[in-house]
Amino acid sequence: QVQLVESGGGLVQTGGSLTLTCLGSGRSFATAHVGWFRQLPGKEREFVGVITWHDRTAYYEDSVKDRFTISRDDAVNAVFLQMKNLKPEDTAVYYCAASMYLLPPRVVHEYLYWGQGTQVTVSS
Repeated sequence: QVQLVESGGGLVQTGGSLTLTCLGSGRSFATAHVGWFRQLPGKEREFVGVITWHDRTAYYEDSVKDRFTISRDDAVNAVFLQMKNLKPEDTAVYYCAASMYLLPPRVVHEYLYWGQGTQVTVSS
């Protein structure tokens, strides 16, 4: 069992930065790939990036890979999403999720545990 709680969302101007935090609990968190997704009302949840548990390698969706950075600190059971040069199209509810799959997934259904989400709004 893994519980996830996101924090750090808010309102920021175009070009600004935010760092989201995903705090995990449960024995399996340290051996879970942790992904970030985002969702707009009425739209499907979309992949942002994922970090592996074993070597902490991060993979990103193309539109964010030069602006977003995912890291993890297993000493405090946390995964971070640093977002820079934010654009209005980054506005969404951001979710972190944990997966026990062998390979780090990019699809929603391969994540078993989800946080409640945190709102990010980028004003133009």
